[in-house]
Amino acid sequence: MGKWLRALLPALLLTALLFSPARAGMFDDDEARQRIEVLKGEFAELARRADTINRNQIDFANQVEAIKADIAKLRGQIEVLSYELEAAQKRQKDFYVDLDSRLRKLEPAPPADPKVESKADAPKVDPAQETRDYEAALAGLKAAKFKEAGASFLAFIKAYPNSSLIASAHYWGAYAHAQAKDHAAAADLFAKFAAGWPNDERAPAALESRVASLEATKDWKGARATLELLAEKYPESEAGKKARLKLKKK
Repeated sequence: MGKWLRALLPALLLTALLFSPARAGMFDDDEARQRIEVLKGEFAELARRADTINRNQIDFANQVEAIKADIAKLRGQIEVLSYELEAAQKRQKDFYVDLDSRLRKLEPAPPADPKVESKADAPKVDPAQETRDYEAALAGLKAAKFKEAGASFLAFIKAYPNSSLIASAHYWGAYAHAQAKDHAAAADLFAKFAAGWPNDERAPAALESRVASLEATKDWKGARATLELLAEKYPESEAGKKARLKLKKK
């Protein structure tokens, strides 16, 4: 029996030696597989995060492009509105010139003033220069240079008191001063126009504009008196009807 064990011992040792590495190898393979699974999980997580970041970048890029498109659209709208505003201003200025030309043909000759020197004694006036001066003042109005236009109309009134254009010079001079916020001068010129040319179709509008200028200077008494004059003298005009309504509210 002892001999048999001694004979078997080398075989047992050999088997143990052969079996031990297999067991160790099996344990190493399990750990490796676990590590691989962990790495696969980490890789999947990184891939997911990268995909999320990529989608966010795409969304951000799309948002940037959308914002750029909106900005371009707004810029185009601004350009269109600017063009339309410029065109409207041009039409308004052209309207001034056209209206003035039409009214000049309808204007009666200015009434004779005994205080004014007779034509024989008055200094000679160059008709061409008179027209140029008036057109220059009107051009300033058309260019929206209201302060300069107002001064030019006043200079014209002083230089050409007997001009056939004197009524229009008063009216447009008053308008220019009102636009330049010189309401005191505007109110004075509108009053002179309405008093000097009461039958002119612009007289009601002149009184209405005088009311606005007086209100701008807080001359409430003068504004009310002008409203009463407008309502009484031009009751059928649009300005006269507005004046009556305004007086009822006061």
